[in-house]
Amino acid sequence: MTTTSAQPPRDRSALGRGVSTLIPQSAVLSPAEHAAAALAAIRTVPVHVGVLQAAIHLLEEKSQTTDDPISKATVDATVALLREAVERQQPHAG
Repeated sequence: MTTTSAQPPRDRSALGRGVSTLIPQSAVLSPAEHAAAALAAIRTVPVHVGVLQAAIHLLEEKSQTTDDPISKATVDATVALLREAVERQQPHAG
């Protein structure tokens, strides 16, 4: 009978290094500023339209309830991008 040795634990910090190069990791940045940085580094990935629609609804509520102008601007920009992505996936009437 042969046994295999257990694999050493993976270095999870390597995963975070990729994100931190795209999004500044600073305690002085607000969540809205982090989101704005993420939008600047946007890339295309497949996602179900229902997930986008759910995010739109949640973010629209946030936009209406926030008093922070940076948060509102970032949320509104994100909603616009999400709506654009949803519209691209809708079948066109012809």
